Amino acid sequence: MELDFQAIEYLKNPNQMLLKGDFQQFLLSLDVPTIIDISGKNVDRTRVITTLLHGNGPSGFIAMHRWLTGDSHDNKPETNLRFIIVSVEAATSTPLLTTCYLANGIDINRCFGSNLNHGYYQRANLIAQAIKEVSPEVVIDIHNTPSDGPSFGVTPLVSNDGLTASSFFCDTLVLSGLSRGALMEQNFGCPVITIECGGSKDEQAHAVALQGITELAHCPNLSNYHQKNNVKIIYKPLCLMVNADVDLHFSQHDEGYSGVTFINKIEQLNYGGVKEGQMLGWLDEHGLNNLMLINDVGDNVIDKYFAVRDNQLISLTCLKVFMATNNVDVTKNDCLFYIVNMSNS
Repeated sequence: MELDFQAIEYLKNPNQMLLKGDFQQFLLSLDVPTIIDISGKNVDRTRVITTLLHGNGPSGFIAMHRWLTGDSHDNKPETNLRFIIVSVEAATSTPLLTTCYLANGIDINRCFGSNLNHGYYQRANLIAQAIKEVSPEVVIDIHNTPSDGPSFGVTPLVSNDGLTASSFFCDTLVLSGLSRGALMEQNFGCPVITIECGGSKDEQAHAVALQGITELAHCPNLSNYHQKNNVKIIYKPLCLMVNADVDLHFSQHDEGYSGVTFINKIEQLNYGGVKEGQMLGWLDEHGLNNLMLINDVGDNVIDKYFAVRDNQLISLTCLKVFMATNNVDVTKNDCLFYIVNMSNS
């Protein structure tokens, strides 16, 4: 499929006919990234919600469609809302909403803030410009985690307005200094928060996104509004990655594979975390050299958090884990998971 990276469609206050009977029909009616502008009571203020940066992260899109076609939309939102639907071509590939990005493509959420202006970088620049042109008071970027897990937010900067907006979706906010070319890292002059709603097939994840959009739409003022939930802030996540050309496996037992083998139920760590001394998998003769653990200044700190005993990968401290999955494609193309040191919390 040849993509038109310059194309963006605009819809303003779309009626039920344009929105179709369900979210699948509406998605199939779209050809390119689409912006939906909804007029609010105060037309001088705008809040932005982005969805489908990844074509397999449906909760934001599903929740947006439910909000636009549901009873909660009968009352005007307090401010203008700008919904931005990004990776339409990937999302409409069959099966629907299962393709992160197209074959031979790249992750657009690694293309923001670049000096490049071709292909996916050009699209990222156009999306960023579509956000800047409305001078938003908050940007919410809704995603799904690769495996099931509780909802949480991620932001590069904590503010009262950002905490209020986050509280509509979750009760945990990760303050991240990692730089990966994500939309969240861009300066739009307002809080920018990534919301990870949970697994893509989890109805609860769609409900979390819908509740958050509804609360955000009808909040009169983020600065003077009590948080819906008390939000816990977790600081400085680290990114665990497999080095290039290292084989990655998941198994219940040590099968003697080359490279790295993680326990096959690793996604369960999204709920309970990791204890000091806990075994996470097995390594070949190259040990920790198979892995990188990157901090917010780009240093590899793997040996400060993990050790090898016999050939087992052992945690040296208590860790909170985010976005762990046993999907090899996801982990090889992005990262294994994110961790936060909880020993000093």
